[in-house]
Amino acid sequence: MTQEGRRTGRDETEEERADRMWVELIQEVRVAQTGVQILFGFLLTVVFQSKYATLAHLDQVIYIVTVVLGACATGALIGPVSLHRLVAGRRVKPQAVRLASRMTFVGLLLLLATMTSSLLLVLRVATHDAYVPWLVAAVVVWYLGCWYGLPLWARRHHSSRPHDVTARPDRPTGRRD
Repeated sequence: MTQEGRRTGRDETEEERADRMWVELIQEVRVAQTGVQILFGFLLTVVFQSKYATLAHLDQVIYIVTVVLGACATGALIGPVSLHRLVAGRRVKPQAVRLASRMTFVGLLLLLATMTSSLLLVLRVATHDAYVPWLVAAVVVWYLGCWYGLPLWARRHHSSRPHDVTARPDRPTGRRD
């Protein structure tokens, strides 16, 4: 487990690792699911407001795109739950964790797109100013930095290096979390 006094990773089987990663993934998905479901719920009510009919055609198109993105994000972020229910007890947890992780990543990208188009629509309707695209772009850069930039930086600078991992014939080698 250690090499020259340094931690080199967890001493767990592939199944134990999959169990741990599944629990971690589900905790992460719960946060994103709640946010996307609340946002999607609010989006669904907009079309029933009297002001919707007075929106410019472009704003109505942005709204429709936003609702579709929100629906897709909701599907991708709820997908891991359905996956788990359908494959539970089939001895495919490591593969299910990988698939659920990919669905979650796609869901987060779709959530980013949903939030971006929602912000664009709200600011266009609220201000009609030329600076709206710049403000939206700044917020997207902020999201990208928080959601992807900082985590990727931390992964690169603080994760175990390949030479830190003790190879064991009974454990698969590769990335460790």
